[in-house]
This record gives sequence, structure tokens and C-alpha cells, in this order.
Amino acid sequence: MSIAGGKYQAVLRGQKIGCETIQIFVKNANRWKAKPLTAEDITLFQQTLQETQISPVIAHNSYLINLASPDEDLWMKSLEALIVEVERCAALEIPFLVIHPGAHKGAGEKVGLNRITIALNEVLKRTESSKVTILLESTAGQGSILGGRFEHLAKLLNESFYPERLEVCLDTCHIFAAGYDLRTPEACEETFKEFEKIVGLGKLKAIHLNDSQGKLGSRRDRHEHIGMGRIGLEGFRWIVNNPALSCLPLILETPKGPDLKEDRDNLGILRSLQKK
Repeated sequence: MSIAGGKYQAVLRGQKIGCETIQIFVKNANRWKAKPLTAEDITLFQQTLQETQISPVIAHNSYLINLASPDEDLWMKSLEALIVEVERCAALEIPFLVIHPGAHKGAGEKVGLNRITIALNEVLKRTESSKVTILLESTAGQGSILGGRFEHLAKLLNESFYPERLEVCLDTCHIFAAGYDLRTPEACEETFKEFEKIVGLGKLKAIHLNDSQGKLGSRRDRHEHIGMGRIGLEGFRWIVNNPALSCLPLILETPKGPDLKEDRDNLGILRSLQKK
């Protein structure tokens, strides 16, 4: 949900279309700098959450942050920016911050994953008093972007000094584009069995529900409306009826217009798939 007009407006937009949970940015996603949060910002946000009963709210980090960058200046800038975002989440009492692991930019997978680990350990150390949990988002694995394999996520989790504050958010479009099939109940069973074996379902705290414009294994990060992409309805039917998954925050990141009609339509489709 857009935070235009104030973060509390994102909550009202969510309520307007029938959301039970929403995802927001805690600052402009395409800028490094952020205006300080005021006491009024925080109070309005908290009051609106209480009034609407939307819970939880999840935050997503800025697109500029790259914790795997081999460029020392960009890496340090990313680290500092992520600390600010964790602090903003803490001030707003947002429990989860979703982050893209990062891109190694030619330095290699091993080097990139190591740089992410070092950065995350520093971020979590410097926000030690915070209750905010960072969720590593699975990616489509395009270019040098890390996080397209479950093994990447497992390595980052296993090497964390603060494992209780580092968990996972899966994105259906991303994992499908990365080569994990979701088109049938059997394929879903197999994919989540693999996730359980490599990462562990206990580490999964949220799911982004997006269909995919790209084919299985295409490594194309192109989101599509539910049932209108290459995954199709059966995979989403399996997810929303699986007790281990349907209890998690399920977030849409599908294309939308200013009136949010597309969000209403996608929510309606997902809810129609749920067994009564």
C-alpha cells in the first residue's frame, strides 16, 4: 500500500479494499534520505492500526540497498540505510522488515553471501534493543542477484549471530522464476518439502502472493495478477488452504491502478479459492 499522504493513509487504503494485513515502505523506496518520523506520524499510524484492526503490518526495504555490493562505499551506505529502516520500523512498532539479500555484481556468489552476512550481523548488533525481525526475501535469481536458491537463504540464516531476528519471506513469482514449480498441488508439495529440508518451515514468516509473467526457471522478476500468469490458480489454491501457510501474512504485490480495483479483484480470487 502506498504511504502517500502519511503512513496511516496506507492502513486506511488497506481497510478500504478489505485487507487484513498490509505491506508498506517506511520511507521513499527510491531515495537514500528520509524525513525524520514525527511523534504525530507515529501516533496517527498506531491509532489507525487500532481502529482498523489490520495486523500485522510488514515493511519492505528500499530498492537502493545492496548488502552484497563489492563497492565499499555503496555497501557501507546500504548498511547504514538498513539500520535507519530497522529503527523506523521499531518506532512504528512494525514487527517485520522484508529485504532483498543483494547482488554481488560480478564478485561471485561466495563473496556476495559473505558480505551480506557481515552486513546483517552489524545491522542486527547495532539495533540489538529492537524487536524488529528482518525477513530475507527469496528472489528470481536474475543477473548477479542472490537469494534465488533456498541454499542461499539457509546459508545466511545459519551464519547469523542473531538467528532469532532473521527469518524468511517467500515470493511465489520469484521462486517460480527461480525454478521451483508451483503449478499443481503435487509441485507445491515438492517445492515446500524442499524448503522445509533446506531452510525449515519454522523460519517462514510471510509470503508474497504473485503470479508470474515468466516461465518456470526463466529468472524473470515480472509479477502478474493471480491466475493470469504461468503459475495459474491451482498453486494459489494449495497455498491458501494449507494450514501451515494460510495462517501467515499473505501479501499481494501485483500490478495496480490508482483506484485499487486490481487489488480488490486479486483478493476476491484468492478468497474464492479458500475452502469454506
